[in-house]
Amino acid sequence: MYAYLIRHYGPDAQFEAADIPKPSVQPGHLLIQVKATSLNPVDWKIRTHDLPIAPDLPAVLHGDVAGIVTEVGEGITTFQVGDEVYGCAGGVKGLGGALAEFMVADAQLIAKKPQSIGFREAAALPLVSITAWEGLIDRARVQPNQQVLVHGATGGVGHIALQLANIHGATVVTTASTKAKADIGLRLGAKETIDYRNESPVDYTNRITGGKGFDIIFDTLGGTNIDRSFEAAAHNGQVITIVSHSTHDLSLMHQRGLTLHVVFMLIPMLIGQGRAQHGKILSKISALVDAGDLTPLVDPKRFMLEEINAAHDYFATGQHVGKIVIEHPS
Repeated sequence: MYAYLIRHYGPDAQFEAADIPKPSVQPGHLLIQVKATSLNPVDWKIRTHDLPIAPDLPAVLHGDVAGIVTEVGEGITTFQVGDEVYGCAGGVKGLGGALAEFMVADAQLIAKKPQSIGFREAAALPLVSITAWEGLIDRARVQPNQQVLVHGATGGVGHIALQLANIHGATVVTTASTKAKADIGLRLGAKETIDYRNESPVDYTNRITGGKGFDIIFDTLGGTNIDRSFEAAAHNGQVITIVSHSTHDLSLMHQRGLTLHVVFMLIPMLIGQGRAQHGKILSKISALVDAGDLTPLVDPKRFMLEEINAAHDYFATGQHVGKIVIEHPS
């Protein structure tokens, strides 16, 4: 089968076209003909930084996949050949990725894709939807009428978290760096937006919550934004972060009695435990998409598989809005 491989890791690493053996389906797994994959920050970091979770070289990267089931492994009764599916199921240590014609995936990590959208849009959803769901619903247990601040209106996780909080009845506020991005945030369900470059956490917390603070804050940026999230949180509030490779003074967290949730959705893929929850979340996401309640935000710039290096270069510029998707040959 065709594939695009990484033969070394680092800032100058490039994907190379290759002809590799087609993987064999295993019990409990599916063989998926890949139609599209999306580019998540972790995919870029694995390529450029040789993270501990990186697959052995030469490696087929990218976790998100949307495609068609071509073989069903022993013991699987919930899928059949021809099903259109999606999931985040590889591209990390021990698991082959989606930058290939076919991908073997643990069926627990997979769900039938939303019927109302194509493979390109479906490929944008898995990692970010599971991350947002785990943070807001499984961890913070968002409730109606809570005030929720989501950092990054048009980011991959941010635009899904914004919509999920709104679906669950919360009053959602989001940050954006431009008016165009703020307008997208409002369209996706935010009641108000914040230009974080020109307004401090103290100022926007006073303006929007009357100084009370937000019940839940979803940080998608990490670093000093975690500290800003502590500043904007209500007493006994909750802060969710998906980027926490940094050191922080927890004094304010202690003074306000805050709860900090760190979400790393790749854990079930890496340790082999808790995978079924990912498939269940994606089934719920499919229902929300087909009901018209949740919409993936896909960057308008299109890339085919042979343009995978250009897609990674584009990601590095930070110019994209929503998810970058790479489509496979039909």
